[in-house]
Amino acid sequence: MSVIDAVVSAAAILFAMAAAVFPRRVAYALPVVLPLLVFGCLIQFVLEDFCWQMVPCYLAIVAATVLVASRLRRTQATEPTRKRRVLTVLAPVAVGLLAVLAILPWSIPPVPTLPEPTGRYRIGSEIFRWIDEQRLETATDSASDRRNVIVQAWYPTDATSGRQWVYIDGQDRLPSRVTQIPGFIMHNYGRIDTHADADVPISAERARWPVVLFSPGYGAPRAFYTGLVSDLASRGFVVLAIDHPYEVAVTELADDSVATATDDFPENDADGERYMTEHLRVRRGDLRFVLDQLDRPGAVGALSGRLDTDHIAAIGHSFGGASAVAAAADEPRIKAVANIDGTLYGDLPTLKQPFLLMESDHSETGHSAQYLDRNRDLIQQLQATGFRYEIAEANHFGFTDVPLFLAAPARFVVAQFIGGERGPVDTQRAANDILVAFLQGGDIREAAAGHPNIHGGPVP
Repeated sequence: MSVIDAVVSAAAILFAMAAAVFPRRVAYALPVVLPLLVFGCLIQFVLEDFCWQMVPCYLAIVAATVLVASRLRRTQATEPTRKRRVLTVLAPVAVGLLAVLAILPWSIPPVPTLPEPTGRYRIGSEIFRWIDEQRLETATDSASDRRNVIVQAWYPTDATSGRQWVYIDGQDRLPSRVTQIPGFIMHNYGRIDTHADADVPISAERARWPVVLFSPGYGAPRAFYTGLVSDLASRGFVVLAIDHPYEVAVTELADDSVATATDDFPENDADGERYMTEHLRVRRGDLRFVLDQLDRPGAVGALSGRLDTDHIAAIGHSFGGASAVAAAADEPRIKAVANIDGTLYGDLPTLKQPFLLMESDHSETGHSAQYLDRNRDLIQQLQATGFRYEIAEANHFGFTDVPLFLAAPARFVVAQFIGGERGPVDTQRAANDILVAFLQGGDIREAAAGHPNIHGGPVP
């Protein structure tokens, strides 16, 4: 929450509460207080644009003013009527309720704050909107549509530009829901600070930088992992976060149109196995297409010639973890694989690359039997080293930015019901410490030991 939002909302709450309890005393200060409040609201509106969270604050100010003015008039009346007596009781209650609702900006901030990356590098970012001419787009009705693959690169840089990409694709054309989150909640998310500069060159400290392909959870925009991937980039990786059009809730295509999710679960596929396996096939094609672009001249803009294609890892969260595993099967260009809390679908590959399974707290997330059985089977048939770590008091969403869409007090309340008391910041820092050690061949046990209540280690 910005300073001006905090000041205006706090002033509205205090004014409304005071008017509900001491309306006649507030009346004496009204000629001074009301103009200040109106001026503050105008400044807030001009600087911050419209924020739906501030509507209860505006209503509380109006209702409190009406209450105070009406009390002044009643002091001049003779015999109070029954209607006036009822209003005398109900009006302060209504104003008090509006004052309570005015805490909304303190629960759901208009502009969430993402944590500062912890690595030693500044971060640059660039977006690529590619078209795979070799694949039809099966999610649309047009036979001429080709598959779009959207990638946002996060990379180390030595420069600044003062310009950022907007947090989420289609900011001005969001659908009614974005992975179950009402689109109107994100009205002001275009002002989120991603801690990355656009239009800056990759750092000259190294000739080539290791690459991480990152695939998000089912239906989730790549934006929801900005905290995780930007922090990983700040530690010395080029992270390519991928949007999978028509499955992801919203993304902008190469022609500037906005694609939204086209979910259509078949009635005869109760557990979704065939449906998810088909999406996994599409995602695997997306990741392999991205791999193809890394060596294509000019395809990755300023990153061309600066990527260490001998050190490429595939990582994903939830369904993205299953996508990373599927893409790595029989793909020698991928040298390491990490699955973060992902249930696997389809035929299990025999991985020849080092593998890391990173999990949220089993008791809080409630992993399914399919998740447990298939990840166990995958580990048992590994042909390379494997590691498995469980982060206690972390829930499935702690690897994403989504909990940060709530303010800290609201996150605490929600955590009492769905778990995740560790919080997204600590969860992501622990996850990235383990990931960096895994990707760089460091001491993974030491990285895990740097955080409390992380259990696991090498697997047989």
